[in-house]
Amino acid sequence: MTASAANTFNQLIEIKNDALMKRTMNRPLPSGRISRAGALAFALSMGVGGGAILNYKVNGLTAALGVGNIGLYALVYTPLKQISIVNTWVGAIVGAIPPLMGWAAARGTLDFNGGILAAGLYYWQMPHFFSLAWLCKADYAAGGYQMISLKDVTGKRTAAAATRNALCLLPLGYVAYACDLTTLPFAFESAAISAYMAVQSIRFYMDPTTPTARSLFRASLVHLPLLMVAMMLHRIPQSTSHPQTTSHSTHLHSSHPTPTPASDDDSHDDQEHPQATSYSLSSRVNLPALPTLSALDLQDYLPPQFFSCPSRATCEKDNHIDHKENQANGTGTTESNSTAVRK
Repeated sequence: MTASAANTFNQLIEIKNDALMKRTMNRPLPSGRISRAGALAFALSMGVGGGAILNYKVNGLTAALGVGNIGLYALVYTPLKQISIVNTWVGAIVGAIPPLMGWAAARGTLDFNGGILAAGLYYWQMPHFFSLAWLCKADYAAGGYQMISLKDVTGKRTAAAATRNALCLLPLGYVAYACDLTTLPFAFESAAISAYMAVQSIRFYMDPTTPTARSLFRASLVHLPLLMVAMMLHRIPQSTSHPQTTSHSTHLHSSHPTPTPASDDDSHDDQEHPQATSYSLSSRVNLPALPTLSALDLQDYLPPQFFSCPSRATCEKDNHIDHKENQANGTGTTESNSTAVRK
């Protein structure tokens, strides 16, 4: 949803430019199939809705990355396309953020291993878009976009930029293996997949022509899905922990420890620590999860044995002993009546 919002905002800003390019003039906005008002409403609903869903259903970090990427795409990358060739590098950052969103959604944080996924997308985009920039050189010029290919008469500069980034993909598989993100076979498979695109980049550099640029572009289309499938097949599951999702119901479903008789001091501690009482309660009566009902609430409805005795036999034994001691102390009548009520 956030990605569709960013793309829609981009096309709203570039309606006039897209109408001048052959590869974009048939888009819904330049062709008039969708009104600006309709596109704007769609973009706003997708942006607000997507950010809200990510924040509510996933976490705030993922939502912040998604909403922030809308701003980076629509407010920085899009206008920069008509100002400077740096737009391609900024656009690569935009494309590298979605993997970080996935990592943040699964892990709840960002770390180096998440950066490996982002690096794969970042470096892949360079040969992909530089070859496209050369193939659509005249089209980009007609649209008023500032691309590296427009300032490159021979094509060497465009091809060199593509080649540098393609070569950066070669060690990525080994880095993923060294960081326990994937198993060892992925290091070799990734190197082989990336080597093919690197070879096409070098061919483009040695002979900057339309056929070599098209070969590189096609190689990039095959490279990304192959790399992602290989990484998925050889991934090493990462341990996750989400302390923020821990709730009262977690205590009610915890594994049952071996119960021990509770002393007077333990009963006093239970009153000071309701969660501890809830935990001991689940080990005795195996209650279902009651997220809004605490053990202190249940004390009004259940006998005291549930909160102080691990079993009925132990409670009766303890009560019998207490009764004898009370009789010896001269307080048997009162305590006996209390015991009878409890039983």
